[in-house]
Amino acid sequence: MDASGPVSWVVVTRFHLHLVSDSTGETVHSVARACLVQFDGAQPVEHVWSMVLTRRQIERVIAGVEANRGVVLFTLVSDVLRQLLQEGCRRIQVPAIPVLDPVIGALASYLGRQSVSIPRCAIRR
Repeated sequence: MDASGPVSWVVVTRFHLHLVSDSTGETVHSVARACLVQFDGAQPVEHVWSMVLTRRQIERVIAGVEANRGVVLFTLVSDVLRQLLQEGCRRIQVPAIPVLDPVIGALASYLGRQSVSIPRCAIRR
């Protein structure tokens, strides 16, 4: 606490949550669920944007976020698409959170190599 007094929070209960993925959206949805259980009473209005693979689709996502402002969680591996999404979110002043970055960064550091940056839906097993 500083000299200006205690920190006050504005409590938000119902909010828009945009889940953006270059695959099925299962991963970003699971991360969102795991995080949201930590906030009693939080009621997200989920907007799921899956199979986002082109610039045009990113533009649609940003338009949707602008129409329904809220937090954006994303799992996009394309640097170009990630940058477009993050720039669009900065422009309209909404948070955009790359949920896989800490894990991919730690694994890259541990394994001593870069990730392949290929969406899961494009990987053939």
